[in-house]
Amino acid sequence: MPRPTKGARLGGSPAHERLILANLATQLFQHGRIKTTEAKAKRLRPVAEKLITKAKKGDMHNRRQVLTIVKDKGVVHHLFTEIAPTFAERPGGYTRITKIGLRKGDAAPMAVIELVSEPLNTVKVGQTPAAAQATAPKAEETKAEEAKVEKTEADEAKAETTEETKASEETTEAPAEETEAKKDNA
Repeated sequence: MPRPTKGARLGGSPAHERLILANLATQLFQHGRIKTTEAKAKRLRPVAEKLITKAKKGDMHNRRQVLTIVKDKGVVHHLFTEIAPTFAERPGGYTRITKIGLRKGDAAPMAVIELVSEPLNTVKVGQTPAAAQATAPKAEETKAEEAKVEKTEADEAKAETTEETKASEETTEAPAEETEAKKDNA
C-alpha cells in the first residue's frame, strides 16, 4: 500500500491535493513560470519533473500517462513538442524555485517555480571541477586573443590611413611647388 507523504495535505484530502498539483502542473507547462506558496512549489517540483521525464520519452504510453494527470490536451501537446525537446540533454533539474518573500494579506511565504531555460553546463563524470575548467577554453584567453586580433586590425587600418594621408600631402605639396615655380618665372 502506498505511503502518504508526511505533513499536512495541501487541500485537506488526498484527492483534492492531486487536483491542486495537477492544476499547478498544467499552469506551469502553459506559462513557463507560476507564483505560488513555497509549500505548493515544493510539492509541485517532483510531479512536474516526472511529467517532463515522461514527455522526453515521447511515446504514446507516456503521453497517456501524462494525460491522466494533465487533462488539457493542448498543454500536453505543448509539453511533448516544445518543452521536452529543450530538456533532451538535461538529465534532471528541469525546474527552479525562487523564494520571493511574504504575501501581503496573510504573510504566507511565496515562491516562483519556473522551467529552467539556461543550457546545461556539461562536466564529464569523474572529472573534478578544476580539471573541467582547465580543459574548457577560458574566457580570459579568448578575450586576449580577440584583443590581439582587434589590435592588429586597428594597426593595419592606421597604417592604411597614414599612407593615404602621406599620398594626399604629396599631391597637395606638388601644386604648391608648381605655383611657386610659376611665380619665380614670372
